[in-house]
Amino acid sequence: MTNPMQAKQRPFRDHKAKHFLFETDTDGRVATITLNRPDKKNPLTFESYEELGDLFRSLTRASDVRVVVLTGAAGNFSSGGDVFDIIKPLTEMAMPDLLAFTRMTGELVRQMRACPQPIIAAVDGICAGAGAILAMASDYRVATPETKTAFLFTRVGLAGADMGACGILPRIIGQGRAAELLFTGRVMSAPEGHNWGFYNALHERDIVLAEAQKFARNLADGPWFAHAMTKKMLDQEWAMGIDQMIEAEAQAQAICMATGDFRRAFEAFAAKAKPAFEGN
Repeated sequence: MTNPMQAKQRPFRDHKAKHFLFETDTDGRVATITLNRPDKKNPLTFESYEELGDLFRSLTRASDVRVVVLTGAAGNFSSGGDVFDIIKPLTEMAMPDLLAFTRMTGELVRQMRACPQPIIAAVDGICAGAGAILAMASDYRVATPETKTAFLFTRVGLAGADMGACGILPRIIGQGRAAELLFTGRVMSAPEGHNWGFYNALHERDIVLAEAQKFARNLADGPWFAHAMTKKMLDQEWAMGIDQMIEAEAQAQAICMATGDFRRAFEAFAAKAKPAFEGN
């Protein structure tokens, strides 16, 4: 099996983004994406949806980025689709254009789930609408006690079925809780989100990003080829029966056992040393 993190390699450390901030740590292993329209609580636009989707798609071929942190600027994660840049134009579109838009937004979630890098969401303040979807589509989520999360599509006359929410959210917090949030559009408080398993941890706002980056760094220094395999199997096994799950995981683990990282881990254990994983 080709290592998805090495195929057609190209470094991402110098990636330039127009509609958000893109930064990496010193060796490029952890990338941080910051939604950066703080004056409006970091809403999404047609252009930022498309650029984010393109970024996650291209990360499949990144040679250096091993984990991604997704956050928002100035005390908020994202208020969702920009009311005047997106919602108003949508009210004036014909059905073919509306469908093109909803497919484009859904493609962003598809690419987030398809990229091999684990995505860590560091959430503060407002996390609403499409912003809540971005947090949902991440692999691991940390928040602050002040975080307010809302899937508020019904408040503007839309279904809760947006960008995969009816399929993904119940798998995170359960069918009944997801149904309540998607029907009512009410705010899920940070303690609720933590108790329900939507947020893995809560941190004070002055350290939430640093904690997310610390967790990301631990993953990036670990067996990152195996992490990519774990993410792939977490997604693929949603649609499998038990027999398919067991066989798929047997194949996945055998592939990982054939890597140098597996051998390096054993040799380090035998030598009472810390393994240095290389992703192959």
